[in-house]
Amino acid sequence: MDCFPATALTGATRWQTAVIREIHRPTDRIVMLRLEIPDRMMHLAGQHYVVRLTADDGYTASRSYSVSSAPADELVELCVERLDDGEVSGYLYDAVEVGDSLEVRGPIGGWFVWTGHCPAVAVGGGTGVAPLAAMLRLAAAGGHSDQLRLAVSARTADRLPFLDEFRAAGAVVALTASAGSRLTAAALRPLVGGAELGFVCGSAGFAEAMSVALNEGGLAADRIRVERFGPTG
Repeated sequence: MDCFPATALTGATRWQTAVIREIHRPTDRIVMLRLEIPDRMMHLAGQHYVVRLTADDGYTASRSYSVSSAPADELVELCVERLDDGEVSGYLYDAVEVGDSLEVRGPIGGWFVWTGHCPAVAVGGGTGVAPLAAMLRLAAAGGHSDQLRLAVSARTADRLPFLDEFRAAGAVVALTASAGSRLTAAALRPLVGGAELGFVCGSAGFAEAMSVALNEGGLAADRIRVERFGPTG
């Protein structure tokens, strides 16, 4: 099975112009941007794009955002959480409109990717579930839903994008503001059986804890791929 793609999985290194075709703000902290990128390289589930903003005085700021759309989707969907004092995320949540252009580069990433054919377990926290949404959509589109098991977590439902999709797919869902609702090694153990790869995406603390939990559940450490994120100063 195709667990380890043989090719380099980084897209064009040049900056491209993407046009925003759809904007969805499911909560007061999360915005989904659906972008048209001419002549784009088809991404793999788990990859990301870099978005760059340039001010009138030439100052630039860039941030990376995971792709949440399936590879075959005609648009590239990025999930952005509006961070307090986030100069890029604040602009993307508050200011952009349909028809606006953004500078983007990607798709990027060759480690945290899933092709849809290898049995896998994926765990995400908060907006760290975005690449898992791409994996879920890839599995559904290709008829490989039996190859992917999911567990997702956030403090409350409004901090967890794609919640309805994850629940419909049978994911283990933990909303930690509710007493006793946490992802543990015991909760993940039933998902690990038969998996050849594990994916964990979330904050540094979450990623460390879930990597340990997957390993304790029976998945070898060298089969666990981790992507950490956090605020950028």
